[in-house]
Amino acid sequence: MKRFKALTYVQQIQWRIRLLWAAVALMLGYMVLVGETGGGDSRVMTGFADAASRVIFFGGLIYIFVCIHRNKRLLRDRQARRAQALERRDERKCYLHDKSGGRVMDILLVALLAITLTAALYDMTAFYTAAAILALAAGLKGAAYCVARWA
Repeated sequence: MKRFKALTYVQQIQWRIRLLWAAVALMLGYMVLVGETGGGDSRVMTGFADAASRVIFFGGLIYIFVCIHRNKRLLRDRQARRAQALERRDERKCYLHDKSGGRVMDILLVALLAITLTAALYDMTAFYTAAAILALAAGLKGAAYCVARWA
C-alpha cells in the first residue's frame, strides 16, 4: 500500500479508472457465468428477488460508469481536481467515515451486495437471509454515521 502513497493525485485517479474498468469486466464476466450455469430462473425467483438482483447488478454498473466519467472529468479539469483533493482531506469527513466503519464496512457492504445478488439468482432462502443481513449492515453504518455526525 505504501507504493500508492507515493503516487501523485493524477496517477491515483488514473489507477482508480483502471480499477473501475476491471470491475466492469468482472461484472460482465459474472453475468455470462450466471447465464451459463442457469442462474436467474424466473420460475424459481420471487418478484422481490428479481427486482433486487436487477437493481443491484445494473445499478452497480451505472454507478461504476458514473464514477469513471467523474474521474475522467477530474483528469481534464485542474480546478475540480484541486477542489476534490481538498475535500478528500477534510478532517471532519474522514472522521465521520472512520467512525461509521471506514473502509472495512465499505468492503463488507460491497461483499454483501455480491452475496445477495448471487443468492437472488439461485436460492430464495439464502437471498432473504442475505438481504436481511445487508439491510442490517447498511442500517448500522447509517446509524453510526448519524451518531458520529451529531455527537
